[in-house]
Amino acid sequence: MRSGGSGSPRSRTAGPRTGRRLTGPSTLQIDWSVNQREKTVRAAAVQLSSTEDKERNLEAADRLTRNAAADGAELVVLPEKFNVLGTHDDFVRGAETLEGRTISWAREVARELGIDLVAGSIAERREGRRKLSNTSVHVGPDGELKAVYRKIHMFDVEVGGQVYRESESEEPGSEIMLTETADGLPLGLTVCYDLRFPELFRILAIQGARVVSLPAAFTKVTGQAHWEVLIRARAIENQTFMVAAGQIGRHPPDRETFGGSLIVDPWGEVLARAPDATGADSEPTFVAADLDLARQDEVREKLPSLANRVADAYRWPVASPEKAPV
Repeated sequence: MRSGGSGSPRSRTAGPRTGRRLTGPSTLQIDWSVNQREKTVRAAAVQLSSTEDKERNLEAADRLTRNAAADGAELVVLPEKFNVLGTHDDFVRGAETLEGRTISWAREVARELGIDLVAGSIAERREGRRKLSNTSVHVGPDGELKAVYRKIHMFDVEVGGQVYRESESEEPGSEIMLTETADGLPLGLTVCYDLRFPELFRILAIQGARVVSLPAAFTKVTGQAHWEVLIRARAIENQTFMVAAGQIGRHPPDRETFGGSLIVDPWGEVLARAPDATGADSEPTFVAADLDLARQDEVREKLPSLANRVADAYRWPVASPEKAPV
C-alpha cells in the first residue's frame, strides 16, 4: 500500500466503447475469448472518509487518484458517495447531473492521468425524476463516459440499532452493466449493498466480466461481520477479480463505516487490504495490486465452474406474496 506523491500523465489510447446492458439469465453465454490474454493490470481501490463537505471530499479523491496513478494503477476505483456522504438532506443538496462538477472532474483527471476511473458513486439528479439515483460511472482514459450503472438494491435495513432507508432519497436502478477498460478488459459495475445479491455477480461473470468494481460505504457493524467474506465469496464463485473501495470513519448524522478496502483474486486470495474501523488508522489512503490475468485463466481452466453450469436445470421458484421471505 502506498500513498503520497502526484501522478504523472501516461499515454494510452482508447477507442469509443459503451457499457452493455445485460439481459436475463436464460440468454447468458460464456464468451471464452475474454480468456485469451496473458498480461497484468494494476488496479487501485481508494479509501475515503467523506462527509457533507463536497470541496473537501473532491480534494481527497483527486489527491489519492493521482497517487494511485503514480503508483502505476491503470484502473482506479473510488468509494460509494465519494463526493458527498451524509444525511438525506445532504444528498438532496449535493446531488448532481452527470454533466455536473463531480463527473466533470472525473473525466478531466482520467484523461490527464490516462487511466480507467470508476468514479465510485454519486447522488445523481435526473430530469423528471422525483428521487435521486445512486450512480456509478466508468470513465475511460480518453475522458469519455464508458458506462453508467445505477445501483439496483436499496439499503433499507436495521443494523446495530440504526435504521437505514436509502429509498427515502433514491430509487433503484434496473439495468445490469458490463463495460470494458481501454485495453478491452471486461469490467462489471456494482455498488455496496449489491454485494449481498449473488445473482447480479453471476450474470456479470457469465457475460464475461473478469473484474468487478464495488464502490461501498459498508457500516462498521456489517463490515466487521460480512465485508471480507462476501467479497471473497463473490470472487471465488465467479472466478473474477474484485476491486472494492470503501468509506471509513464517521459521517453525518452519526454513522460509522468500516473501510477495509480490498482487492481479491479469483482464487479468493486477498492481494491488498486497507485499514478498517477496528484499528486506529482511519486516514484516507489507497491500496493497489497487480491483477494477473494469466492466473485467472489457469483458475478458470483447471476448475471450470462457470463452464460446468447446467443452465437448463435452474428454475426460479415462483412464490406467492404471503410465502415470500422478508
